[in-house]
Amino acid sequence: MKKKLKVLMIDDHPMIIEGYKNTLLGENQKEYQIKIDIASNCDDAYEKIVKSSETIPYDMLFVDIKLPPSSDGTITSGEDLAKHAKELLPKSKVIILTMHREDHRIHNILKNINPAGFLIKSDLTSSELLLAFNNIVKGKAYYSATVNDHFRKMMTNKFSLDEKNLKILYHLSRGVKTKNLPNYVSLSLSAIEKRKNQIKEMFSISKADDQKLLEEARKRGFI
Repeated sequence: MKKKLKVLMIDDHPMIIEGYKNTLLGENQKEYQIKIDIASNCDDAYEKIVKSSETIPYDMLFVDIKLPPSSDGTITSGEDLAKHAKELLPKSKVIILTMHREDHRIHNILKNINPAGFLIKSDLTSSELLLAFNNIVKGKAYYSATVNDHFRKMMTNKFSLDEKNLKILYHLSRGVKTKNLPNYVSLSLSAIEKRKNQIKEMFSISKADDQKLLEEARKRGFI
């Protein structure tokens, strides 16, 4: 007897959704009976998540990070949506799919969501999507190559940086001047300068300029 699976796919690009559906339904029809629902924005996705929490919960949710926000502005991305899904559907498996490759974003998604699967779209092929699906159905976590590379880089470090320090490095790497960082990080300029100096000391480059700081942060996988 086929195992029944209820899946929600959330992405605002119809062609991507169609590709996911064709891949899963084409190869798994013999083993699973898969019912796939689709949502293209946060409002529609949240409504489906709430409804399923009151009826038959989804077994699996594929969530894109970049999505049109909810009409009331309370859910601004797939990351917010995934957090709601984890609360409302605690037994459901959340799989994150995104184009974001930055270590800062990967780190925060892993920390804030702890998904059962994490796939970078540029890594993704049909065969890898199937591999991820089958691993996750069997209760095994699955991360694509870029995410695994992030893990390896983190493991080589003898310390970690908190979210504010990671944000400082991230925005510096995007060209934001230190004097303007308070507009992006909820800290005063003096607190940011202090944190920068602490990071330099941790990297054993206490007298380095920002360029050297960023070079070292990239080597260590923090940006």
